[in-house]
Amino acid sequence: MRKRSTLRKAAVAATVLAVAAAGWGGPALTGPAAHRAEALTPPVAMTADDLPTWQTNGVVWAMAQANGTVFAGGTFSAIRPPGAAPGSGERKAVNFAAFDAATGEPTDCRLDFTVGSGTATVRALAVSPDGKTLYAGGNFAAVNGTHASRVAAIDLATCKAKPGFSLTVSSTVHALAATADKVYMGGDFTSVEGEKRGKFAAVGTDGKLTDWKADADKTGRAVEVTPDGKSVVLGGDFEKVRGADSHALAVVNSSTGALRKSYPDRFVPRNSVVKGLYVDETGIYTGNEGTGGGVFDGRIALNLGTFEQRWRDTCLGATQDVTVYKGVLYSSSHAHNCGSMGQFPELRERQHLLAESVDSPTPLLSWFPDTDDGPLSVEQVGPRAMVVSAKGGKDYMWVGGAFTRIRSNGNRPQQGLVRFAGGPDTRPPTVPDGVKAANTTKGVRVSWPASTDLDDRTLTYRVYRNGAAEPVGTVRANSTFWDRPTVSFTDTTAKPGTDYSYRVTASDADDANTSARSAAATVTTPGTPTETTMEREATADAYVNGASLNTAYGTHQQLAVRGSSPYESYLRFDVPAAPKGMVLKEAVLTLTTSGDEYAPSADSVEVVPVTGAWSEKEVTWAKRPAHGSTPLGTLKSAPQARTGYDVPLRTATVGDAAGGALDLALIGSGSDSLWLWARESGGTGPKLTLTYRKP
Repeated sequence: MRKRSTLRKAAVAATVLAVAAAGWGGPALTGPAAHRAEALTPPVAMTADDLPTWQTNGVVWAMAQANGTVFAGGTFSAIRPPGAAPGSGERKAVNFAAFDAATGEPTDCRLDFTVGSGTATVRALAVSPDGKTLYAGGNFAAVNGTHASRVAAIDLATCKAKPGFSLTVSSTVHALAATADKVYMGGDFTSVEGEKRGKFAAVGTDGKLTDWKADADKTGRAVEVTPDGKSVVLGGDFEKVRGADSHALAVVNSSTGALRKSYPDRFVPRNSVVKGLYVDETGIYTGNEGTGGGVFDGRIALNLGTFEQRWRDTCLGATQDVTVYKGVLYSSSHAHNCGSMGQFPELRERQHLLAESVDSPTPLLSWFPDTDDGPLSVEQVGPRAMVVSAKGGKDYMWVGGAFTRIRSNGNRPQQGLVRFAGGPDTRPPTVPDGVKAANTTKGVRVSWPASTDLDDRTLTYRVYRNGAAEPVGTVRANSTFWDRPTVSFTDTTAKPGTDYSYRVTASDADDANTSARSAAATVTTPGTPTETTMEREATADAYVNGASLNTAYGTHQQLAVRGSSPYESYLRFDVPAAPKGMVLKEAVLTLTTSGDEYAPSADSVEVVPVTGAWSEKEVTWAKRPAHGSTPLGTLKSAPQARTGYDVPLRTATVGDAAGGALDLALIGSGSDSLWLWARESGGTGPKLTLTYRKP
């Protein structure tokens, strides 16, 4: 008996086409288990695997976080559980909700933001540096009945509006930034507390208006304070700040509002505005939106010391928000053309979430989760807000917006909110498709279009020949969703005049997640054969359970074997006739343990011939077929999960089935259960390998 691990890398000679491109629900119901790890292509440190998250019934415009709680503000009236259809399982939430960052579930903090007439909305959220106060801005007149004119302060310990923080703001607040002693705001307003303030203002943490002025002539949409506390970065629609030409972007003094850096001369084109800002020790980052031709929709990175541009990207598709996590700038937009940067060309569909290094906008990093644009009733730009929150030793990125589906996860319904984690990455690359096999002067050339993975650029491909558990070749190649180059491997060990089938898998970083095997590509090598090997997958398999006499398990993804409290499994193979002039010399049955921790077994399993009739869909313990008592082969033990085990069979009995069906039973001898992948698992089920030679 030979033990073959399906995870071990083989040392083989290969010809490689170099590719350069910038809770268990029952053992029989589970799919192939994946080894979990931080399988991300650096510097990306956030997976693209969306997690179960409560939803809203409207648009999320703003997000903030404190101490493992994420706050979402917007225009909505209710929230509902993940997977719930609109109107199902809803809980009242008027324009605001708070969530556990780690579970995606709502907390007990409930606040209703309301207005007497018109539509109430929350457009900005910010948390004080000490994490004790949440500031909210938008268009509202009360918070849980407490008067608040478009801006409010919430005591997070009690989840109540602070009545002493009471201001009158003349119009909608779109942006907030909080320091230890001030709250800066931007919006549509022209006055605060009856005093003139052009689109930007600052109040003390006690709610008193300060003398700080950074008057702009048009809407303020974003405001951030630099890490040293000396400067405030402004973004919006404006053309002038403090009377100076500075379209859409400006830096002012945090104490007085005096202009420190203006951006005239179309630094931001006149038909573009700044919708989002993020500032940290690595720099200042803008998210821009344009209207019409010749717009600037991408992102700009500025140096903190000089406020001069470090880089900009020129993707088309309005950027709504940006955030930095571990040296990567993540953005929400509806990007549809990054061809000007040498990245993806014009797309038929938009890509709503992107990542790039804080040091350079190219290449776009491999992080491509995606939402839809949202319903026709809103401006269709998809995500609008992003925030990262930590809890329980893990980091989570939350994204809010107007979207209704997660396109990167089967177009799954999910409205308003979605979140991702810093690990582990649990989803495999796509299964290789379009695999081809062709004879060449050097052997058999196997080729296929590269697979894709939403958070890994470099994938490892393994080529399997005739169903073997070990690959005959291994290839690494880069790919993205818009660039899937052809990858190839040449099998130089193929023998003449022999039938071969090849299947390919794709694995992400560190082999943490591996796809199912591809469909087989077949080829017959030229020449006169002296030996040939044929591999046959089971055409039917099933297990029966002595504790459930009338239950059929034939469509399940696993097989089971045990002596006491018995399970038995049955296999059927079509055995071909021997090639002309050849005789059967070896017959090997390969059984692969499943990925579950309980799959291995220390007990022996006998392979015996089935003598009675059975069908995959109908066989039960009560209707199990008769079988012989003389073993055709024995598996002495199977001590590891996700491992293929070879069981040599008596060739005479197998040969007698030539041209027909060979039915086998797996019979246990002890109390330790063995769980194996069935043929329904996708390429890892029972296999029969037959070797024929000339006498």
